[in-house]
Amino acid sequence: MIPRVVAGVLVLFFAASTQALYSSSDDVVALTTANFDRTVVKSDEVWVVEFYAPFCGHCRSLVPEYKKAATALKGVIKVGGVNCEEEQGLCGQHGVRGYPTIKIFGANKRSPVDYNGQRTAKDIAEAALAEAKKKIKNVLGGGGGGGGGSSSGGSDSGSGSKDDVIELTDANFDKLVLQGEEAWLVEFFAPWCGHCKNLAPHWARAATELKGKVKLGALDATVHQQKMAEYGVQGFPTIKYFPAGTKDRNSAEDYNGGRTSSDIVNWALDKYTEDIPSPEIVQLTSEQVARDTCQKKPLCVVAVLPHILDCNAECRNRYVQILQTMGDKYKKKDWGWLWTEGGAQLDLESTLDIGGFGYPAMAVVNLKKMKYSLLRGSFSNDGINEFLRDLSFGRGHTAPVKGAELPKIHTVEPWDGKDGQLPEEEDIDLSDVDLDEKDEL
Repeated sequence: MIPRVVAGVLVLFFAASTQALYSSSDDVVALTTANFDRTVVKSDEVWVVEFYAPFCGHCRSLVPEYKKAATALKGVIKVGGVNCEEEQGLCGQHGVRGYPTIKIFGANKRSPVDYNGQRTAKDIAEAALAEAKKKIKNVLGGGGGGGGGSSSGGSDSGSGSKDDVIELTDANFDKLVLQGEEAWLVEFFAPWCGHCKNLAPHWARAATELKGKVKLGALDATVHQQKMAEYGVQGFPTIKYFPAGTKDRNSAEDYNGGRTSSDIVNWALDKYTEDIPSPEIVQLTSEQVARDTCQKKPLCVVAVLPHILDCNAECRNRYVQILQTMGDKYKKKDWGWLWTEGGAQLDLESTLDIGGFGYPAMAVVNLKKMKYSLLRGSFSNDGINEFLRDLSFGRGHTAPVKGAELPKIHTVEPWDGKDGQLPEEEDIDLSDVDLDEKDEL
């Protein structure tokens, strides 16, 4: 039986764990399922919203800076907080997977901008003000005109270049779009179309932001009527998406997002992420494997798993599956993923301080800067996700690689996927040993 005093302490502890981090005396507005749409989505104000959990240490650390940002932005931009322990449905609706998550609801309230900057009042306030400026530009420039469609439309106040929009024709369409490996968003427009003119600056800005990921093209359907008919275009602007890789005319998918640059970019990036294959989790068996997997990557994730005699095939495959899940989650980062068996690459373990806490262990290496960071939490989906998320936001602790270079990678046999086998003891043949030698043995 729990003593009454201890029970009282436990009640207080659990009550505190679900208590909101902000009070009515703060400048941070408490947001709930009941008031979110009315207060945030349907309002004209720009909102900064933190989705948090009271038990989260990072959330508690953010409190003073977030309050400071709310006070600094008072009267200019609204600042709110959602307690995800109490508002799980609302947080799930906005795709919250970790805490704290900060989103800025600006020009398009249905497609908020994820805040990935430093967790200081100054940085949060500056990001919010930048979104407010974008909203103002959208309002002032939204009805502005330029000539034809997106390929020759108006400027975007320097935030996008119409040169990044590729002019498509009946003659070059198949070669560039269908036969190319890249993903495409294609606008079919008419020069006289008012909606097309309004879209032009947003299309140019999106083309600039998506450069290197998704190509944006524009086809004047009043001139190139063959493609207009081929894709059943009946109104302007019509936007179609063509996925990366091998495709044909049936690959086209109707774009159903909004018509601001942020709508277009977010929609295209979601599609781009879907098209990216999951990274391969590669066993580190040689120097060549290390180069092929990580040399051209921004970061290289190196996991050291227990020896097969300490963790059988089923156990090892569970760890590899965790790595695969995390690789898929962070696939758009284009990192390299390696694993090795504990003791197989001792020089590498020593250089990266891996193994001090036992196996499994993990380090992430920036080969360009020759810096690394160690996983100090649990080797689990949640533990690794928090570690990698902090690194991707620039918040992880890093250290320089010893000697500013990685050691030689030893060539080892790849794992055969089976359980480990203890080496058999050799029998000693005593038939040719004389009696005195036998006595010694």
